Amino acid sequence: MQIDQVIIEALREDIGDGDHTSLSTIPDNAIGKAKLLVKESGILAGLEIARKVFFYVDPEIVLTSFIEDGAQIKKGDIVFEVQGRSVSLLTAERTVLNFMQRMSGIATQTKKMADLIIDLPTRILDTRKTTPVLREVEKMAVRIGGGFNHRFGLYDMILIKDNHVDFAGGINNAIKATHHYLYRKGLKLKIEIETRNLDEVAEVLTIGGVDRIMLDNFSFEELKSAVKMIGGRFETEASGGINEATIRAYSECGVDFVSVGALTHQIKSLDLSLKAIK
Repeated sequence: MQIDQVIIEALREDIGDGDHTSLSTIPDNAIGKAKLLVKESGILAGLEIARKVFFYVDPEIVLTSFIEDGAQIKKGDIVFEVQGRSVSLLTAERTVLNFMQRMSGIATQTKKMADLIIDLPTRILDTRKTTPVLREVEKMAVRIGGGFNHRFGLYDMILIKDNHVDFAGGINNAIKATHHYLYRKGLKLKIEIETRNLDEVAEVLTIGGVDRIMLDNFSFEELKSAVKMIGGRFETEASGGINEATIRAYSECGVDFVSVGALTHQIKSLDLSLKAIK
């Protein structure tokens, strides 16, 4: 789903047939001003989403930003000020905060992990472990935090995982069937295959026909051996339970990528607040 559609649906979910609290307590023509206050240190993400939310609620709202996406923020910082109809500001408030707090949490965690391997050539990838309907937004936050996006969905890359291999009757069958399918459909998609041990790596190397080999839940010694076996013929990706404590050791094994599902599915939102300016 495109970002604008996501925003529209988020507003529809929250507003329904009207923000009755604001409409009942505040004069319709009252003009107000508010600031986005940072209450916890981290990396800012979601400012451009906030602009869109305010615009969809009321195109006459004026947002003045002081800090941009990707910046380090600390408690007490003011990210932006908004001015417009008070009812409109309040109607947009929760949706703006939901997006920005979630996105800033993802960007903060991504930056923390990316910095652990900043001096190495390995790149950190997200996964499809995202909140339903919010994938585009959450993957944007990963990029803001210094990470890179893996595939966006089932449609933009072939990823032959263990279950595909088992259902297809083996690695050879899975790779051959994939090439036949792509040829029949006239598709040009990158092909990645997951391997579970060094024997499967050797089998893939014999068959070829892929762009990247995923090394799933390998020990550090197995990972080093696999990278040496592959010898740069194909891209390599380490996957499986990689966290802050282990990401550097995995990266030092020489893989091109490490994929970390926790970037988007085990995240604490950053504490931000929209406060009225009296």
